[in-house]
Amino acid sequence: MSLRTKTLELKKRMQEALQGGGAKAIEKQVSMGKKTARERILSILDPNSFHEYDLLVEHSSRNFDMDKKTLPGDGVITGTGKIDGHPVCIYAQDFTVAGGSLGLMHARKITKIMDHAMKLKVPIIGINDSGGARIQEGVNSLAGYGEIFYRNTQASGVIPQLSVILGPCAGGAVYSPALTDFVFVVDKISKMFITGPEVIKTVLGEEITMEELGGARVQAEITGNAHFFATSEDECFEQIKKLVTFIPWNNTKKADSYPIKQPRIKVFNIEKIFPTDAKVPYDVRNVIKSVVDGSDFFEVQEDLPD
Repeated sequence: MSLRTKTLELKKRMQEALQGGGAKAIEKQVSMGKKTARERILSILDPNSFHEYDLLVEHSSRNFDMDKKTLPGDGVITGTGKIDGHPVCIYAQDFTVAGGSLGLMHARKITKIMDHAMKLKVPIIGINDSGGARIQEGVNSLAGYGEIFYRNTQASGVIPQLSVILGPCAGGAVYSPALTDFVFVVDKISKMFITGPEVIKTVLGEEITMEELGGARVQAEITGNAHFFATSEDECFEQIKKLVTFIPWNNTKKADSYPIKQPRIKVFNIEKIFPTDAKVPYDVRNVIKSVVDGSDFFEVQEDLPD
């Protein structure tokens, strides 16, 4: 085989891998109001800054006829990029490939990019859209989760860890996000729970929907597992991009400094903010916005009641 033939074959394989689970699977993903894994990454990062790792990695399972199946990228996209000119590491599980299920090679891709984030001392962003462990790979899948959890704990307090829940994530698929610093959810799209409605029905005899069990509003307004709630994926991505402008890139650096700006609320009018009756409530956000630069206040867990 000539070098030209090999090059053409490589390009063909790369193009096929870029299509994820194929046209039908992508169409189904879009019909649910969801972007593809690759679109999500590109929506967060600066234009033309994404550098993908391990595009051609495949699963290594040979059981249950898995050797006859092709899973592009083993269902996860990983790489580096920039947000507002700053480097970050990022991964996105691809639900169009085996439901984004986590197998051995899938886990290795994630742990590799997590290790890279620790080496570079930059934030790691994980976009989770997965049904959980890949049953066909048995304990190898569970071992993969263990490796991810270990890195979550090692990275804690060292680099920012951001998790985005953008699909029906159950079991191991949400244990890792729970260990990270910030969790983002989107209304009607995000679902996170330890076990699904079917198991609840079997064990407890109770019928409950995924939305009622672990939907975005439940996690943002009741459990407090989610720090940021959005009504669309695009709004969620804007929240991520805004958050990273506030936080330090790692534990050895300070957050970026910006030119001093006067609050947009130029006059701190105590009479307008505080009621004369001590029993009457007031919005403390108005106090904060009267103090901070440019009145630029980005609230965490805004939807969680006191």
